[in-house]
Amino acid sequence: THPQASLSHRKFAELDLCRISYGGSVRVTSPALETIYHLQVLLNGNCLWRGHKREQHLVPGELLLINPDDPVDLTYSEDCEKFILKVPTRLLDSICDEQRWQRPDGGVRFLRNHYRLEELDGFVNLLAMVCHEAEVSDSLPRVQGHYSQIVASKLLTLMSTNIRRESLSAPQAGLERILDYIERNLKLELSAEVLAEQACMSLRSLYALFDQHLGITPKHYVRQRKLERVHACLSDPTCGVRSVTELALDYGFLHLGRFSEVYRQQFGELPSQTFKRRS
Repeated sequence: THPQASLSHRKFAELDLCRISYGGSVRVTSPALETIYHLQVLLNGNCLWRGHKREQHLVPGELLLINPDDPVDLTYSEDCEKFILKVPTRLLDSICDEQRWQRPDGGVRFLRNHYRLEELDGFVNLLAMVCHEAEVSDSLPRVQGHYSQIVASKLLTLMSTNIRRESLSAPQAGLERILDYIERNLKLELSAEVLAEQACMSLRSLYALFDQHLGITPKHYVRQRKLERVHACLSDPTCGVRSVTELALDYGFLHLGRFSEVYRQQFGELPSQTFKRRS
């Protein structure tokens, strides 16, 4: 006898719980899910996941996590049965905001998508409790909401993601990392977007960090440090530079008239005057 196709679904606060079997070998493809993370636990049979330039075979006791921007391409065996947990992006975002964890503007992304359940300490038991609570006839929305928050928090702490879990309430280390990156890359085009990506935080958080600790914008700080580096080199006879223009272009100052003006505002003289004086 062939296995029967079946689907059980429960709405559980912000989560969706599904148990599904197709009753035959089937390939399921769809574009990216956009606002939902799909967590799939294989209960029976086997499954093939196809991603960008790689494939993953799943067997019972393994878990697959699909990011919202990942297309779906899954092939299930005839006897395949799985449990699916759907988690909306807004739930993970709200956990990050509440904990003041830093995430890129593109949102939370799981960097590894395949796990054995035993790697995730206590997660199976948590899912079992959630499934049990979903079947309780008089389950309180408040209780379901708490469980949803716990599940989302455990996903973010047990799995590899692109967020930084150090709190913004102790931001000094994060700021020092950004400033160190700036110092090491002053000749590059260091936009606020680039810095936010490096720091794994939103643009808004980056601006808040600079405003709170330095009193200026990231763009202003980068320009100031570039000018200080140029000034130090123009003042130093051992710094091998042939002309002001060459040095200015090296540090990304493409409009030389504007460069001379901001340099004069910061150091009280034109760059050419600093350069002449060193010789």
